[in-house]
Amino acid sequence: MYIDAMPVPQSKKTSNKNTQDDFPVLAFIDIETTGSNFERDRITEIGIKTLVNNEVTEWESLLDPETFIPQNIQRLTGISPTMVAGKPNFNEIANQLKNELAGKIFVAHNARFDYGFIKASFKRMDMDFRPKVLCTVKLSRLLFPQQTRHNLDTIIATHNLVVSSRHRAMGDADLLLQFWRVCEATVGKERLLAAVNQLVGSVSLPPNINQSVIDAIPDTCGCYVFYGEHNAPLYIGKSINMRSRVMSHFQSALTVRKEMKLSLQVFHIDWIETSGELTALIMESRLIKDQMPSMNIKLRKSKDLSAWQLVKDNFGVQKPTLVTHKNLQPGVQENLFGLFYSKKEAHGYLAAVAKKYRLCEALLGLEKVEEGRSCFGYQVKQCQGACIGGVSIDVHNLNLETALSLFKVQLWPFGGAIAIKDGDCMVVVDKWCYLGIARDHDELYELARSEPAEFDLDIYKILKKAIAGSHKHQVIKLNGMNIH
Repeated sequence: MYIDAMPVPQSKKTSNKNTQDDFPVLAFIDIETTGSNFERDRITEIGIKTLVNNEVTEWESLLDPETFIPQNIQRLTGISPTMVAGKPNFNEIANQLKNELAGKIFVAHNARFDYGFIKASFKRMDMDFRPKVLCTVKLSRLLFPQQTRHNLDTIIATHNLVVSSRHRAMGDADLLLQFWRVCEATVGKERLLAAVNQLVGSVSLPPNINQSVIDAIPDTCGCYVFYGEHNAPLYIGKSINMRSRVMSHFQSALTVRKEMKLSLQVFHIDWIETSGELTALIMESRLIKDQMPSMNIKLRKSKDLSAWQLVKDNFGVQKPTLVTHKNLQPGVQENLFGLFYSKKEAHGYLAAVAKKYRLCEALLGLEKVEEGRSCFGYQVKQCQGACIGGVSIDVHNLNLETALSLFKVQLWPFGGAIAIKDGDCMVVVDKWCYLGIARDHDELYELARSEPAEFDLDIYKILKKAIAGSHKHQVIKLNGMNIH
């Protein structure tokens, strides 16, 4: 088997500690890949510079990724399909690579990327890979806090590093070794060793987050917010144990691409404690709609809320009529079905119902046909024939009502506002609209007297589920209380 790599001499592997300087063995690593998704993309090159006893050894290899290398990646790295043709794939060098890294601290810039790719590659072979990891972004932030940025290009410019081959594995690994030498000369070996011990002990954290931040997050119920550079909101979540949930994001970053992307971008974490899970769910929904974080796809504010309402025409046909946001009063209006975030979603749902229950799309208003002629669905046996008398209008109406019944919008089942006890607080609701959180009777009465807020579909779903399940016995009816 051919590998264009320089093995580490056996004499350099006999000890994991530098007995003279008390430094661990460091493996400065960089990889090149076909892209940023470690589930889909593959490694094209690995470069390692090992530092032990002030001596440096090298190990490098081009790899056949066995997949396409995009043109932009080829331009960036200079690695073409021709260069990797005939080179070993990862499986062929896996054992040698694992032996090469055994007992060494895995040192990389934005280490989660390099470590995540290599770990995922080992995982596909059912091989475990759990080295100690040192991120040089974290090291730079810790030792040079006056720098505003800590990406590799900034470090190169700030510390006058010598670039031999940028965006090639061994060239970038050499830059990390040079940066290590700068750190050693600037702060001294003792301070540098202390920094390594501090950072290696918190390897699961993103490069821009310190352990003190994590320690400050309470292990209670609430919502947390991840902010990126310049305080741009990235992600909002909720949990009954915020600290554990936040840490789970960072631990998953080694195997889940979305979590890796989040970890690399987060610069600041904020949180709000709540008295219970229901309050946290509602707060999460409201915060997402207010701040519009870039990585929250669900729970976005809908400006085009709509529902179907059945109205009989002059021929006795139940016609689905779309009620849009302007005229929609969920919880109050009779005969509403669905609740959709957009008109497009509403029409898509009705078309799916028509096909599933073999309803006539012409009678539903989804297709225009000439009087007396069958709809297209009848011609392809997807309609029972109500459009031409194949089945009665009454049967078609009944089938439509049955099909929509599971999605009927529930009318507000109470005579007025209610309070739902959630921990030490009460969630005040009227007509499925969230009015606020009450911590005492004065706040409770004030909220109950307030005008109903705007209907929110996500909060409706949260409240409906809570009232029917987890908080069924925590509901206090306020209409019988003297609150006016």
